[in-house]
This record gives sequence, structure tokens and C-alpha cells, in this order.
Amino acid sequence: MHLAKVIKSDLVTVHVAAELLKVSPDTIRRWHKKGLIKATIGAHGERLFSRDEISRVAKKGTSSDIPWAVLNASRSKLTSIELFCGAGGLALGMHNAGINSQLLVDFDKDSIKTINKNRPDWNAVCESVLNMDLKQYVNNIDIMAGGFPCQAFSYAGKGLGFTDTRGTLFYEFARLISQVRPKLVIGENVKGLLNHDNGRTLSVIVEELKGLGYKVAYKVMRAQFLDVPQKRERLIIFGLRSDIDSQIFFPVEKDYTITLRAALKKVPKSDGQKYSESKQKIMELIPEGGYWRDLPADLQREFMGGSFHLGGGKTGMARRLSWSEPSLTLTCNPAQKQTERCHPKETRPLTVREYARIQTFPDDWEFMGSTSSQYKQIGNAVPVNLGYHIGLAARKILGTPARNADQPSVLKKYEEEFTLF
Repeated sequence: MHLAKVIKSDLVTVHVAAELLKVSPDTIRRWHKKGLIKATIGAHGERLFSRDEISRVAKKGTSSDIPWAVLNASRSKLTSIELFCGAGGLALGMHNAGINSQLLVDFDKDSIKTINKNRPDWNAVCESVLNMDLKQYVNNIDIMAGGFPCQAFSYAGKGLGFTDTRGTLFYEFARLISQVRPKLVIGENVKGLLNHDNGRTLSVIVEELKGLGYKVAYKVMRAQFLDVPQKRERLIIFGLRSDIDSQIFFPVEKDYTITLRAALKKVPKSDGQKYSESKQKIMELIPEGGYWRDLPADLQREFMGGSFHLGGGKTGMARRLSWSEPSLTLTCNPAQKQTERCHPKETRPLTVREYARIQTFPDDWEFMGSTSSQYKQIGNAVPVNLGYHIGLAARKILGTPARNADQPSVLKKYEEEFTLF
């Protein structure tokens, strides 16, 4: 009997999900933490799983046959400007979705050098948005995007929001939107913005965009379900100009994930960080998919130091990735103690090209600057394939869908790829 028919309620607990999927409750919790099974959080903080999600996981089996690929679609006449563009992850993804960049802006010199190296025909400039005036583009740009600096909103930071100078750069983004008057605004940020200051920070952003004359919708997009071999969650904000007769759509998450094994198949060799001798000895003791709790008890205390007695799972420490799952979220440093990203088999941090593969940059996308700068550029980027799906959604919103999008055959028809907000 189909699993959806034997589940009595729309949502089930961890233990019921485990029984239906014939795994342990701990396995369900681990899958959820790694982004392999989707859940909603109940009124008392419990994980709840839908009938459709249980059925999806039951029939999915392995995703090892899903290839890593940089996705592409046909061209359109839509134009875009992107602020805070970084090394070009979102820009390249939207270009691959058929959208034509007119201007890219970032304050980081190495990031702009990277874009100019790879796309010398693009108009990429190193400049602070504080100094920008874009009145010449008024009513001539379809899409304006910006991953305005998110450190002020991150769970990992101090959470100062608009009291932090970086947080106020959103207002510069809004100022330039008011000058350009694009048909569609795309904002990108960390998931932490959703609940920062009990949601008040996001409310300020939404009200600001509404005040500029835009209909606003937002959603947390999970990259691991959008052709990115990495658990990475980003808040995507769409603002549609009120005079545009259309609706806001978001990409529909896929029924599969891409494994690290598929992502790193035949990856080019490149530079990468190295472990110290003491760290090397510790990491050699960690099995594939394991972390610091797999160490002998005495070494756990020695390696963790004061962190050993702190609360929380601390699962990023001494973490070795798994071949059979998407990568954990990439950070700006693969050897950072709190967010270790060790190769599944070899005892070393992931290399620059491995980082780029996991972020779905093509192998010929060359990064400028020092090795540490390259890691930072890649770690901060929007995954290219996530940018592609955002771009396809933008095309549908603006009435120019790419009917012949080049995607793996396992995907549904294009018309089923989006959900109305």
C-alpha cells in the first residue's frame, strides 16, 4: 500500500516517520539536520513530517545517479543590475537562465577581478554603493538584484541588524531601487534574517519595499533541493512593481539531492589549505560522515578544549563530509574549527576547485586573489544553480518563461516548476 494512504494525519512525528521509513528516529533527526528530509516545526518545537514528504523519501532511494551539472536555458531580452554581486554566483546563474546583465557592483577588488577575468564583456565595477548614482537606468532595467551584506543578520554574528552599519546598506539598496524603478527586485540574505529581532528587521525591509511601490513575497530556498550538492538555506525576497500585471512565483523544490560523490567526480586539482601536524592526526581518526564525537574520550576533551562543556551539538567540529550526501554549508574557510569541511576520504580540507564545484561554478570559472580570498569569494557566493532557478522564476514572473530550459531529464515539465506565492 502506498505510504501516503497509511498515514492517518497530514503531519506525523519523528517516531512515526521512522517507523514508516524503516529507519531509527535518530536517523530521521540526522536526515533533517542535513537537509535530506523536509519538516515543519510544531507549536511545541517538535519536528513534523508531511505525508507527501514521507512518500518522497521512500521512493527517492539514492540520488547517486543524479549528475552534477551547471544548468542553462535559452536567452531572453530581460536586463538586470546586481549590487553586492561578489564573485558572480547569482549573476552567472541568472545569465545561465537567459537574463542579460547590464551592471555588476561590489566593493571587493578580488571579486570584481574574478568577474572581469571570466566575463570581460560584462560591466563589473569595484565601487561602494554609497557612491553610486543609477538615475541613467531609470525605467530601462527589468530586474535589480542584491545580496545586501548579511553579517548583521546572521545567527553566527552578534545580530545587531540595523544598528550595525552593514545592516543599513539595505537602505542604500532601496535608494538605488527608487532611482532605477526596475520591474522586479530580488533580495538575497541569510535565513537568520527571517526571525531577527522577532521578525521586526524583515518587516522593516518589506515595508520599505512596499513604500517604493512593490508587491513583496519572500521564502527560504533550500539549495540542496535545487540542483546544488550542498545544504544551504537562503532567504529570497521578490518585489514586483505594483503596476506590473503579474504574480510572484518561487521555484519548486525537487524530489532529489545531488551527492558529494557526484559533485566531485573528475574535479580539477587545485590549491587548498593544509592541516597542521596535530590537526592532521586528529582528522585521520574521523570516519566518513563523522565528527569530534567519533574521537576517543580523552582526545575529545583535548581537541574541544573549553567547547567540550558548552551546550549545543557542535557538529561542525572535526567534521568529515560524506560521499553519499550533499555537502554541509560551505563557509569562507574549510579548516575553521567550528565549521570543518574535510574531504570524505583524504585527510585534508576541501580544495578551491572542490569548493567551486559544490557551489556549482563551472570548472573554467577562475578566481582571482590569494587562496584565502578565493575561498572567501566562493563561500560567500550564491550557488550558481540556485541563481539559475531564481532567474527562471524571475522570467516566469515577468512573462518570458524559458520553455526549453536545459535540465536533467528527471525534472518535471517547466510549467510544474513553480509555485504561486
